[in-house]
Parts: sequence; C-alpha cells; structure tokens
Amino acid sequence: MTTGKNGLTYADAGVDIDAGNDLVDRIKPAAKRTNRSGVMSGLGGFGALFDLKDAGYSDPVLVAATDGVGTKLRIAIDTGVVDGVGIDLVAMCVNDLVCQGAEPLFFLDYFATGKLEMETAARIIEGIAEGCVRSNCALIGGETAEMPGMYPEGDFDLAGFSVGAMERGTALPAGVEAGDVLLGLASDGVHSNGYSLVRKLVDVAGLTWGEDCPFGEGTVGEVLLTPTRLYVKQCLAAVRAGGVHALAHITGGGLTENLPRVLPEDLGADIDLNSWELPAVFKWMAQTGGIAESEMLKTFNCGQGMILSVAADRVDAIVEILEGEGETVTRIGTVTEGAGIRYTGALL
Repeated sequence: MTTGKNGLTYADAGVDIDAGNDLVDRIKPAAKRTNRSGVMSGLGGFGALFDLKDAGYSDPVLVAATDGVGTKLRIAIDTGVVDGVGIDLVAMCVNDLVCQGAEPLFFLDYFATGKLEMETAARIIEGIAEGCVRSNCALIGGETAEMPGMYPEGDFDLAGFSVGAMERGTALPAGVEAGDVLLGLASDGVHSNGYSLVRKLVDVAGLTWGEDCPFGEGTVGEVLLTPTRLYVKQCLAAVRAGGVHALAHITGGGLTENLPRVLPEDLGADIDLNSWELPAVFKWMAQTGGIAESEMLKTFNCGQGMILSVAADRVDAIVEILEGEGETVTRIGTVTEGAGIRYTGALL
C-alpha cells in the first residue's frame, strides 16, 4: 500500500481515532458496574446483546424511550461541572419507561463534540453509568462522535436511548378511576426541563454561574445542575405491590400537561396547591420573572417530579413503600369525573 503525496491523516482533519479508543478503555470499568441479569456482551461490538429470558421474562413486551438534557447542557459546558448531566440523561429516559409499567433493562448513549476532550467525556459517561447503576439498568453500548466544524470549541451534545420490558398484560396506565388518590413524589429541583427560561432568568437577575446562589447551597451553576431524580426502583416497588393505576413523569409541560396524559378522556383531577411547599428555586424564578402561577405549572415540575394515581384503599400501603425507599410523598389531590385539571389553593 502506498501513501498519498500530501500525507494527510484523519487526525489532521480533526478526528482522533486513537483518542476515541482510549476513551472506550477509560469507561469500560464504569460500564461494567452497570451489569445486570440479561447482559450478554460488553462494549466494543457492532451491537449489544441482551437476553430477556435471562432477565426473568417469559412473555415480555418491550418499551423504548429516548431523550436528551436540553439547554441545561449550556450551564454544564460554561461551568465545567459536567458530572451530573449523565444522570440527567438516564433519568429522562428511564423515568418515562417506568410510567408505562416497564422495568428499564439497558441504556445506550450518544455523545457528540467538535473535539474529543478525554477528561470531560469520561466524566460525562461515568455520570451516565452512575445513573444506570441507580436504576438497575445496564449501559451496554453507545456512540462517541467527534465532528470538527459542527460544534464550537468545548461544546457537546447528549442523547440517550433506553429499552425496558414488562410482562404482557401489565402495561400502565390501567384502571384509573374517579376517587383515586394522587401521590406526588418530591423533585430534586428543576430537573431537566425549562432551562431556556431558567437561563434567561439568571441573565435578567444579573447573576453569573459562579456566584453564591440566592436560592440554594453552592453557586448558581451548581444548584441549577442538580441532577434529575431517578424514580425507577421505588416506583417499581410500588407498582409490584398493587394498587398503582398510573404514573406521570412531570417533565416539559409541567403538571398541567403531563398528568392528563395518563388519565382517561372522561376523567380529570383536583389538585390542592397548598398541599406542598414550593421549593426555593421555583419561588425565585417566579419572583424574578414575574411568572404567573399558570405558567409555572405548565413549564416546571414545581417540586413534584412524579405523580402516582393510586386506588384509595391502597394509599397507606403505597405511601409506606415509597417512604421506605426514601421518597418524600405528598397527597396532592384526587382523580375526578370530568376532564381537566382543576387547581385549588395557591402555589405562590
């Protein structure tokens, strides 16, 4: 084989294959931590293999979800605090899967950047692995794309893909009826939605990411980068105990848009806004931007990251399970006859 006259290499064009291989070697221990029953192959193949029978399923239905982290990444990039966005990525996918009644089984990530920076990439993917460990979900593959000219220096993007399973006939929502009690599980902050507005509010307030945070412990950037809470293990425990008719992950669209997604067309909900204390970060945002209560409720989780619709005679048992799993549980309302979400009390 002969070489071209100019001797150009792929690295000269800005793509370092050796660096990509080094990254795979670096993250293999993190991926290994996520191994669970059903995993048949590790990183490095053209595809990843998973054995549903080995995972304990006899007549499974597969459920898939994909998502990203949104403009929360801008804060991570600007501050260099990238360790938690991998957890966000996993949470945005697996929290959706559990709403269908599915157990997340495996996860794949897509990490794209203009120039691969080993330490940054490794920290992000190690965060993804941590999110998988917390969800009993195996990180079995992914893609690192180095694309010079596509991203400004230091920028990157993330996408995630998760597949779960349930036994046929156990899908949620199912059996939601008037009289069901709505249980809210506390969020860990803003999670991963509404950050275009969040960043605008920080700008309006004249704050920088490194300043002491007026609504939490640490800097503004650190507080706003608090990872999305993972609800998988605790919600699956509640579902398996019986009496949970539906779960709604409160993401983009807030309570107003997400709860109706799991209710039959002829049913709605009464929600008591006085049943929980609005977390400080949301109070600050509402006050800083003069944001109306209705806008807060359809944009942010407002302190409730997951809502369960539970049979009235099973509420005490389900609350005990969830609190035993470390959740802060609030009885926020009930399912009612007639479509629509009706709020009583005041959030602000």
